[in-house]
Amino acid sequence: MGAQVAVDELPGAIGTDLGHTDWMQVTQERVDRFADATGDHQWIHVDTERAASGPFGGTIAHGYLTLSLVSALLPSLLTVTDMSMGVNYGTNKVRFPSPVPVGANIRARGQIIAVDDVAGGYQVTARITIEVEDSDKPACVAEVVSRYLR
Repeated sequence: MGAQVAVDELPGAIGTDLGHTDWMQVTQERVDRFADATGDHQWIHVDTERAASGPFGGTIAHGYLTLSLVSALLPSLLTVTDMSMGVNYGTNKVRFPSPVPVGANIRARGQIIAVDDVAGGYQVTARITIEVEDSDKPACVAEVVSRYLR
């Protein structure tokens, strides 16, 4: 799964389907650590007793936690070779169509939708969809922008 592309071949990779990653479980420990790191301790994320009778039937991952996991999953989708450095540059059009219940498995699916010249390399925009196992709706859809320098 995923694609391997040399940095100077990136312009020809527009439209490439990157496939999907392996599944990753979203644990309560990960959610709690994210809550501690961000200060977002809303009960739907961290209070397992209260959340059990809440609108989702249990705790759910923060939307921004789901988005941040793209950094862990993207290298399984796209490996750029012959580069000196790759950096996250930003995101476009981020949406959270459905929650990620704690304990659920997620994976990323991707496609390269744009490649632009930048000083010393290329800027790649990939549409990344975070899927939840056994769910018809994605948890997150984002255009992730990365720069790969020679």
